[in-house]
Amino acid sequence: MLKTVRYSVLTTGLLLSGFALATPAGDLPLMPWPAQLERPATQGALVLNNQLTINLRGDDLGEAVTRLRERISRQTGWEMMPQNGPAKTPTIDIVIARKVPAVPRPDSDESYKLVVDESGIKLTANTRFGALHGMETLLQLIQNGPNNTAIPYVTIDDAPRFPWRGVLLDSARHFLPVEDIKRQLDGMAAAKLNVFHWHLSDDQGWRFASTRYPKLQQLASDGKFYTPAQMKDVVRYAAERGIRVVPEIDMPGHASAIAVAYPELMSAPGPYEMERHWGVLKPVLDPTKDATYTFADAIVGELTAIFPDPYLHIGGDEVDDTQWKNNPAIQKFMQDNKLADSHALQAYFNRKLETILEKHHRQMVGWDEIYHPDLPKSILIQSWQGQDALGEVAKNGYKGILSTGFYLDQPQSAAYHYRNEIVPQGLNGVDNISDADSAQSWTFTMPRLKGSPVEGSFTLVKGSQEWRGFIDFKGKSRRAVDDIEWLSPDQVTFTVDTWMGETRPVLSIHDDRLKGYFLVGNVRYPITGERLDDVPPGIQPVVPDEAQQKNLLGGEAALWAENIVAPVLDIRLWPRGFVVAERLWSAKDVNDTDNMYQRLQAIDGWSTVSVGLQQHTQQLAQFTRLANGGGTLALQILAQAIEPAQYYTRQHLKFQAGNYHQFEPLNRFADALPAESNTVRHLNEWAENLVSDAEDNESADALRHVFTRWQNNTADVLLLTDGNYQLSTMKPVALQVDKLAALGLRLTDLVARQGTLDDKEYASIQAQLDEAAKTQDEVVIAAVYPLETLLRATRIE
Repeated sequence: MLKTVRYSVLTTGLLLSGFALATPAGDLPLMPWPAQLERPATQGALVLNNQLTINLRGDDLGEAVTRLRERISRQTGWEMMPQNGPAKTPTIDIVIARKVPAVPRPDSDESYKLVVDESGIKLTANTRFGALHGMETLLQLIQNGPNNTAIPYVTIDDAPRFPWRGVLLDSARHFLPVEDIKRQLDGMAAAKLNVFHWHLSDDQGWRFASTRYPKLQQLASDGKFYTPAQMKDVVRYAAERGIRVVPEIDMPGHASAIAVAYPELMSAPGPYEMERHWGVLKPVLDPTKDATYTFADAIVGELTAIFPDPYLHIGGDEVDDTQWKNNPAIQKFMQDNKLADSHALQAYFNRKLETILEKHHRQMVGWDEIYHPDLPKSILIQSWQGQDALGEVAKNGYKGILSTGFYLDQPQSAAYHYRNEIVPQGLNGVDNISDADSAQSWTFTMPRLKGSPVEGSFTLVKGSQEWRGFIDFKGKSRRAVDDIEWLSPDQVTFTVDTWMGETRPVLSIHDDRLKGYFLVGNVRYPITGERLDDVPPGIQPVVPDEAQQKNLLGGEAALWAENIVAPVLDIRLWPRGFVVAERLWSAKDVNDTDNMYQRLQAIDGWSTVSVGLQQHTQQLAQFTRLANGGGTLALQILAQAIEPAQYYTRQHLKFQAGNYHQFEPLNRFADALPAESNTVRHLNEWAENLVSDAEDNESADALRHVFTRWQNNTADVLLLTDGNYQLSTMKPVALQVDKLAALGLRLTDLVARQGTLDDKEYASIQAQLDEAAKTQDEVVIAAVYPLETLLRATRIE
């Protein structure tokens, strides 16, 4: 039933080809990376076949062992031999130390140990929850090699860094069918994520069938809601996979759906209609009415009968206080109760709500805005405002989790999410300027497509050997910047991760004036600014000490649904969800981005086969629709050069066009694309390699291969753009990709022979790239950026 083999070299089937060993993460296709992993010097492997057997002792895992066998079958293509009763010498021996209730808790023991050697596979865990995680690790290790299916000899001792590792799914803005939610729960279990945060109400819909207040689902759901039986089924399904379910009913704001059903609970009389537009809206519950708390008590009671988790999320964010200010009775109530402002009134509401939750044996979770010293330390703050807000929470003894930087509804690179450290970081003296330093400071203003401009200043400091710097966004704490590079004597660039995404300013300096752009993700936002006489004061980051850091329980990926419907849900969440999972599970120093991307590629394929995630299936379905009867290969090749516009650019473009609403169809080419192009990421690597070494023929050939493929694809993709009106807006994009491919071939050859361009031709090509970099139909031709790398290498110094 099993045998062992020894490998003298790393095979591409068992391990990842071309993998450079990283520290502390290594070369096995695991994500998240375990806390401890050891490989024997012999690097042998255990060969499997379809006669493998599984024994389980210590607890009943329900259907988990059956699922394990089924997934091994999917990964290998085998028809598994049946197992009748316990095996004398099992291939896989699972031993659980103690039996615990099947419903996971915030303090559940999730640790496990996995040993693979010549005798077989031994998985031990203190509880069922650790065993479930260990089974996922085991499945990731199974590899189909050149000669067999095997698992490498390995010893893994594993436990999570943070106990709260969640995913928020927004069923309110766009309804998500139960089967789609269950598939995401399968993905969460595979990624060792353990909290499903279910956003069940918002302005645009109420999705929870209430017995006490039935008009909520009758009038405010468009007939799309979950019955108590369906929600209990989701809770059961999640618990079987070691996942808690925390429901969220948003109060007192984001309450337009409540207003439609029960306007008497609101702070203004209405009338109200179903809200279809996105944004921060005015309807808000009246905190002065007893009926409001009767409503809250009834809803909480109904939720606690369905959801056993000790936490319940009340929302509490983005309260527009216009109705409160315009209501004389509410204003008098505030005066009588010595409530100084709207924040104090919301705190009053939350104190009453917290009492209701306590009566129902539940603890409160809410967004940053609920934080108030009058609330007990038992509440949990979920931060969308960032590490500073979270640091303040932790310093004052409250528990917190982070979502800023983990918004997967935004198309952002996996690397950006991977760098998003939960614990707030200090500046390490980067802004301490000595007499020997030379510093220059500049203001900047960056208008956005929606909302107020982003303003602030940055300072670049020339020390004895190298440049360093920091940036001050208005109202936010100071951040260190990285990768400062002077592209010319009057043009500089650097990088910094912001709440908007990875941000790379490219700035030109003339006569104490600043112009250029901030590259936010992949989108250029023009800026202007001017030089300051002195280094401005800044806000220091809020950094909790070691003891206070224990108040940081983890984080959650968030998928807000303005731009998400069920047919593209997996494209948005996977495989990037594994990256967030690693940041929440693995050690802080598991942070090598190149290593992460190589493992992520393996996990992407594994998750589609073993787990059944549909990021690739959904893309193929969207491309098939857009191809309108033609083949999809041309669209797949075109997609290699293109990314959806990152940050909130797509939402803001819809807002400007008057399409920022629930019925805007999510049927564009952009909706079928993953957040980033792996091809463009490789092009960046090859371009940088070639610039560093003009004799790197391998990188040059790889660049030529991709550019030639794009050129050869143009005729086929133009046939498709002419055949479907929903794709017609991509025609000019396809034509630009064709021109860029020709330019890429020319620049590759020029760099390879170390040629240069005169100023006029250089400027002409840069102008072409600048034009091609503009957002078109909510996409960006990301291939512009490796071409810029090649172009800069041709500049005459």
